[in-house]
Parts: sequence; structure tokens; C-alpha cells
Amino acid sequence: MTRFGPRSVRARLTLWYTIVLSVPLVAFALVSYIIFERTLRSRTDAFNRDALVVFARELLAERRQTPRIDDAIRATVHDVRFRDLDVVVLDASGRVVSMSAPLGDDTEVRHVLAADSAALFAVLRARGRETAQPWSTTVAIERGKFRVSAQPHHVADQSYLLAAVYPLTEVDATLRRIRDLFFIAIPLLIAVAAAGGFFLAKRSFTPVSAMASRAAEIGATTLHERLPIAADDELGALAGVLNQLLDRLEGSFAQQRRFMADASHELRTPAAILQAEADVTLARDTRSQAEFRESMVIVQNAARRLTQIVDDIFLLARSDAGSLVPETHDLYLEDVVQETSRAVRQIAEQRGVRVELGDVVEAPFRGSADLLGRVLLNLLDNAIKHSPAGGSVHVSMTRSNGWYDINVADGGPGIPAEAQQRIFERFFRVDSARVRAESSATSGAGLGLAIARRLTEMHGGQLDLASSRPGHTVFRVRLPANA
Repeated sequence: MTRFGPRSVRARLTLWYTIVLSVPLVAFALVSYIIFERTLRSRTDAFNRDALVVFARELLAERRQTPRIDDAIRATVHDVRFRDLDVVVLDASGRVVSMSAPLGDDTEVRHVLAADSAALFAVLRARGRETAQPWSTTVAIERGKFRVSAQPHHVADQSYLLAAVYPLTEVDATLRRIRDLFFIAIPLLIAVAAAGGFFLAKRSFTPVSAMASRAAEIGATTLHERLPIAADDELGALAGVLNQLLDRLEGSFAQQRRFMADASHELRTPAAILQAEADVTLARDTRSQAEFRESMVIVQNAARRLTQIVDDIFLLARSDAGSLVPETHDLYLEDVVQETSRAVRQIAEQRGVRVELGDVVEAPFRGSADLLGRVLLNLLDNAIKHSPAGGSVHVSMTRSNGWYDINVADGGPGIPAEAQQRIFERFFRVDSARVRAESSATSGAGLGLAIARRLTEMHGGQLDLASSRPGHTVFRVRLPANA
């Protein structure tokens, strides 16, 4: 698609600023000129009408002294004269009864009018026959334009047409000066406005240029840098939002780096066990069947742990990418709770721990039974690992305020206050040495709680540490009852 106009935002802003200012300015000039022209015309018409009123009054007075009407008209025309204005009197047949004579040295306009009087008289006769009302018009003849105002007048039962003729020379000169002023002033004002708009746009975009330069310098290794905030305005707010975005990106990059480092560390341990066991087994030429079996058991445990860690990492990666879409169906949460509790009892008995299932409620739900079972399995496995021998893990389920609450409580030593905010972080373990050495239904790499929270959130719920103190730790899974 072809873009018309300048490509620079600064130039486009200047152009639009100039257009927005020019259109009202030109419109104002046009309206002002029209109003001024009509005002001058109205004043000219008023002057002509006043002159005819004076002439008619003098004619009435002269008629009392002069018997013949034509003589009275000629005498009045001779006596009543105006500077820059001519009076013409026509009878009913269109004959010119009298016309003003030159006054003093003001003869130029009157000679012009006398030279082109035929055209003027033709207009007066035509308009006089058309209407019996006073009228005004502009007559353009060879030597110039005149404003003509006429009105019918009756003298001794005879009809006459009184006409006042005013030259528009001065009016046209005044309007021409106004036009010249507009033709000079308006382009000058538009040019000044364009220069001012460009200056303002350049000044306004200076912070944007600074932000762009700083943003171009920020890379994966310099995410700690931030955009400059020039002022507390819209651009400052934009810089603040971008800085918050950089904060989130920096946090995400840091989390990904920690995730990669922790994943590498966790994968290295079982891989090192596999390599070491293989090296020891192959170092001897002959080994007994019992020794081979013991070695294979070690390899099997290391491979199982390696597989579980890879599966957990893959599950989290799919969840982060949004490609983990659970297959949902109608189910009952109490069935999931009961089945998962029975599934871990064998592991709990090996540790000398009892799994007690308390009260449950009927809980119809729509979700993935496998993923919800994975959530409870991780919580129960975590509780069993931290419960002392002879202790118990208590599972209960309630419903209140439109939510299902599944509580998993253990009697372990509790979680230290400084670690409670981090237990849902990936690869975080309160006691990493002890957990790594124990058998577990999960990977034991510190991913169980992170996976459980992520799967709970995928079902519209939340997983939190309800309480933790020595001898009593409770994790709560909360799922919407209307799902």
C-alpha cells in the first residue's frame, strides 16, 4: 500500500498542524472580507438613501416656489449637490429630467459618469419599470463601478424616479488593500505556524529519540538498563510502562537462566550416576550376578529419576508455551481425591506414615482427572516426604462460597518463614540434600509444587500454603464449584 505524504512522524505532525491552523485562518479571512464588503456596501446604500431623502425634501420646498415641476426638479438638482454623489431624475417615460453637474474640482468621476450615462440610464429605465419599490444595485460601466440606489417619487400626481449614483472607486481601493494584506499576512502566518509546529514537534520528539537510542542499546546482556524518563507527562508514562516491561523481561530472562542452570544441575546428577556406575561395572573383567543386579538397580533408579525430571520439565515448558491443553470432561472431585489417596498409601507405608482421608463432599466438576490427580499426587508426596516416621497425612475436602477446598496437612517440621515465599519456585527445595536421597513418586527436583500450582491455575483455581508451623503444614487447593 502506497503511503502519501512525508514518512517522518515529525514532518506529518508539522503538516497536520499547519493544515489545521491554515484552514480556520483562511476561512476567517474569507468571512471577514465578505462581512467587510457587505458592511461597506450597506453604508454606501444608507448614504445614497439619506441623500435621496434630503433631495426629496428640498424638491418639495422648491415646488412651492416654482410653478413648473421640471423647473423645480432642475433647480433642486442644481442647488442640492453632494461630493462624490450624483442625483439623476427620470420621468415616467424614462426621460432624464435632470442630472447633477460637477461640483468644484471634483469633476473626474462626474465626467466618467457623463461619458457612460447611456448605460446607466438604460439600467435605471429597466429597473424602474420592473418594480415600484426602492432598490439598490451595482452598475459596472466602461470607466468603473457605481452603486445606484433609486426610489419612486410622486410630485403633483406625476411619477418620477430619483436615483443616487455613488462611485465605488474608494470602496474598491479599500477592499483591494484588505485583499493585499490578507495575501501577504496569511502565507506569512502559515509559514510562521509551520516553523513553530516543526520546532514544537522536534522538541516534543527529543525524549522519544533519547528513548529510541537507549532502547537500541538494550540487549539480552544489558536488560538492567532502563529508558530515561524526561518528565511527568504522556511520554514519561510511556517510558514508565516500557521500563516495567523491561523489568518483567529481565525477571523472565533471569528465571529462564535459573531454570536452565537448575535443570542442568538436576539432570547432571542422575547422568553422573549412570556414567559412574557404568564405568565401575565395565572396569572389572568379571563380576558376579549379584553385583550386576545391584548395579542395574542403581542404573534403574537413576534412569527413573532422570525420566521423571525430563517429564516435569517438558510439562512446565508446554504449560509456559500455552500448548498444554487439558482434555476436560465431567467428573467428581471426591473420586479423584479418594483414588489419589489410595495410590500413595504404599509409598507412605514404606516411610511409616499414615494417609488419612477425612470428610469429603460431593463435588461435580469439569476438568482433567489426570492433571488434577497429578496435583494431589505432588502434594501428598511432598507431605509424606516431610512427615516423621509414625506420623500421618490428613486429606479433607469442603465446599464454601462457590469454591471446593481440598486441604492436605502433614505433621512435619514446617517450612521456615524465609522459605515460604519461594516454595512454589521451580527447583527450590528447603532441604535439597535429604530430598534427593529419598525415594519419591515425583522427581524430587523441586518441581512438584510448581507443577501443582500451574495445573491448578489451568483449571481456574489456586494453590496456596494455608499455614505452616512445626508439627502442622497445610496446603490448600481451591477450585471453582461452578466450573
